[in-house]
Amino acid sequence: MSALQVAGVYIAINILMLVWFGLRVVARRFRGKISMGDGGSDDLARAIRVHGNASEYVPPMLVGLLALAFLDAPVWALHALGIGFTLGRIMHAFGMSGAPIILRQLGMVLTWTAMGIVSLAILYFAFT
Repeated sequence: MSALQVAGVYIAINILMLVWFGLRVVARRFRGKISMGDGGSDDLARAIRVHGNASEYVPPMLVGLLALAFLDAPVWALHALGIGFTLGRIMHAFGMSGAPIILRQLGMVLTWTAMGIVSLAILYFAFT
């Protein structure tokens, strides 16, 4: 696989996760007949935050992966960063959805670590 294809895989997976999280919000809104806000539903509030949190972190990371692919970063590095970030997002979503809080915490550590490394790698490849 080329670097661009590898980036494409993680872009697609993370977009699908965003769609899934959004569908979970819509289903809870429909079930609770709540069109705006969370209507006092803890379940809906959690689903909204899972989707919102992913919406905040996923786009910049995907841009970062794409930038690295265009800067000819090694395929193994794109895989490592894509897997780490995606796993972090999955762990965080489970942790926010009622699973043990440690999943949420570890998910954020993986997310921030991958994003930090992507940022530094972009700078490295941009100047070399």
